[in-house]
Amino acid sequence: MQTSNSAADLLKKVRKIEIKTRALSHQVFAGEYHSAFKGRGMAFSEVREYQWGDDVRNMDWNVTARLSSPYVKVFEEERELTVVLLIDVSRSGLFGTRVRTKRDLIAEIAAVLSFSALLNNDKVGALFFSDRVEKFIPPGKGRSHLLRIIREIIDLEPAGTGTDIGGALKFLTNALKKKCTAFLLSDMLDVDAGGSPRYEDALKVAAGRHEISVIRVEDPRERELPDVGLVHIKDAETLAPAWVNTSSRRVRESYAAWFRSVEEASRQLFNRYRIDSVSVSTDGDYVKALMALFQRK
Repeated sequence: MQTSNSAADLLKKVRKIEIKTRALSHQVFAGEYHSAFKGRGMAFSEVREYQWGDDVRNMDWNVTARLSSPYVKVFEEERELTVVLLIDVSRSGLFGTRVRTKRDLIAEIAAVLSFSALLNNDKVGALFFSDRVEKFIPPGKGRSHLLRIIREIIDLEPAGTGTDIGGALKFLTNALKKKCTAFLLSDMLDVDAGGSPRYEDALKVAAGRHEISVIRVEDPRERELPDVGLVHIKDAETLAPAWVNTSSRRVRESYAAWFRSVEEASRQLFNRYRIDSVSVSTDGDYVKALMALFQRK
């Protein structure tokens, strides 16, 4: 059971991240988000008399016949969206060698997206996953709803140890029948022995139903190994230990080549299914990356 001190610490963290990200949403992202995700459908608004230049395909023949005068249906853009955040809470997110961990960065970005959606009067839901779906918060509105999502991002302790992006995408496809705007926040390190993404089939199905954007979170140290001699490492998810000779140039180059191949395989996959994606680093400015993502919409 959570103590009063830990509860107070959690509330302090939630409040801190709310202040920072809410300000960003107001000052930076509100306009860009609204322009990028302002609604994809048209909803019936009213009927009015026909005017010169109106599209005859919008004629309301029933009203026209009843009133013996031409009337047309007027449509307006549906502004309200359903936004779902697919948040990777696997153990690899605890890695970070600079100012913050990958999970800390995911929490900030998720909060910014949530408050941007709130400003646009959109519903927001969250799906937390590791090698299983840890928790699903159905889409809702309001500050208290968003703060609940932020609390879970900060405080949720996953039962699973690995990463299963495909499972999360399948859950999204089954849980939401109506089209939504989904943001997948993860390091995307869910690959087979050859470095190929294991989630392609699920991504293909989900992308056919929903509008998906990928925000890949990484740490600079994941790209290349430092030359620090013989080191003992442990996989964050499998906990498998290993000794690595980082002084070996061949070892360092082999690892860097593997990481680049994983990135390239992901890039090709996203291009194949026309999925917008950006990469953000724990030592970088995610504001520019998100702005670029919004502007591509």
